[in-house]
Amino acid sequence: MAERMLQFVRLSQQTPEKRPATIRREDFDEIYKRFEPSKAAEQASRCSQCGVPFCSVHCPLQQNIPDWLKLTAEGRLEEAYEVNSATNTFPEICGRVCPQDRLCEGNCVIEKGFESVTIGAVERYINDTAWEKGWVKPPKPVRELDLSVGIIGAGPAGLSAAERLRSQGWQVHVYDRYDRAGGLMIYGIPNFKLEKDVITRRTAQFAEGGIRFHMNCEIGRDVTMEELRSRHDAVLIATGVYKARDIEVPGSHLEGVVPAMDFLTASNRKGLGDSVPEFDSGALNAKGKRVVVIGGGDTAMDCLRTSIRQDAASVTCLYRRDKANMPGSMREVHNAEEEGVRFSWLTAPEGFEGEGSVTGVRVTRMHLGLPDATGRQQVEPIPGSSFIESADLVIKALGFDPEDLPVMFNEPGLKVSRWGTLAVDRRTMMTSLPGVFAAGDIVRGASLVVWGIRDGRDVADRIAEYVMARDSVAQAAE
Repeated sequence: MAERMLQFVRLSQQTPEKRPATIRREDFDEIYKRFEPSKAAEQASRCSQCGVPFCSVHCPLQQNIPDWLKLTAEGRLEEAYEVNSATNTFPEICGRVCPQDRLCEGNCVIEKGFESVTIGAVERYINDTAWEKGWVKPPKPVRELDLSVGIIGAGPAGLSAAERLRSQGWQVHVYDRYDRAGGLMIYGIPNFKLEKDVITRRTAQFAEGGIRFHMNCEIGRDVTMEELRSRHDAVLIATGVYKARDIEVPGSHLEGVVPAMDFLTASNRKGLGDSVPEFDSGALNAKGKRVVVIGGGDTAMDCLRTSIRQDAASVTCLYRRDKANMPGSMREVHNAEEEGVRFSWLTAPEGFEGEGSVTGVRVTRMHLGLPDATGRQQVEPIPGSSFIESADLVIKALGFDPEDLPVMFNEPGLKVSRWGTLAVDRRTMMTSLPGVFAAGDIVRGASLVVWGIRDGRDVADRIAEYVMARDSVAQAAE
């Protein structure tokens, strides 16, 4: 092992080659090139094979990262893929969109002067190779079970649960109100971070494996919860959270003030070849406009970098805290800065200017005060510091809240938490309705793709345990 591993003492950290900002801002292609095989093995060999791998501890999926890094360094890629995919339903997606700088790589124990292993890029390399070599197979079970599950939502949590249950032999039906499976992965994440064929090849393979998709199907309109519960042995709600948080300031009604998801969905649909009248009319198109994005998370970064690629006249981010306190990935912030985004730190909107259409954002400067009960510094406005930031398009990227599912599904028996998320038994992951489970963002609130995958895999096991136990009790009573 010593010959292959622990090479961080002589090899420096390298990421795959990144296309120059002047070139990549002209298209929606992914910005990182793939590792050459020799480079991937070289970077994997930097792993220190530590006894307590903090990279695994801080991965929501608790992947066996040192194991598949070692196998990659030794050129045993098919084995590396098997180890990687054993704990991750979508490793090729996590290798692209996970904030590794905050999770696995950010907790690598290699001394910081040597820098962490480039885990995400190696994961992407392993799995892109696996697809090319035909190692990735549909989830076809050894035997079929006379059990079925209805899954509401075709996002990361729903699809992860679907794959896991289908592999065990369940009859799996996925219901989604949109026309394509993938949830926010298909319509919320831009191509320069996650090209859409990476998702569509997965969902096509799931369909090949026997998972049945019912698209354009809205629960409460096209099918009721009562019908779903009668059709299936169990039901999983994995809808995610789509209700945009708003900001209640004067001028919010002006034309040109739009939610982030509307803007990103229009761009992604256009890229997929759909007819998008709102994009063509300019309402959801940044071309030639002075764009202001409000927010500091990954969704805000996606809006900023999409606006650059749509040839906006200028792109500015307003964030009420400083750079060190941004919730989004620092890697994404750096990429946005390279591409020409201007960040206005410690600024918050007071209102929107204009008559009919927005012409600017009235902004006040902020300063960080004393920490609150959570330890995070409070944000306070600086009196008399207001100014106008010119804008033709303002995108509100303030996060997402859950929709009112008991009302949408016409199912008042569904209990929710004080935040509007579905209330579940934390041990069984079951909602207030017997046999109805919930997982992903609709339970934990807006979070990461990787947490959706983890929740989906966990709830699949809880569903199987519940149905098997229920059927055993029923058989014993006969």
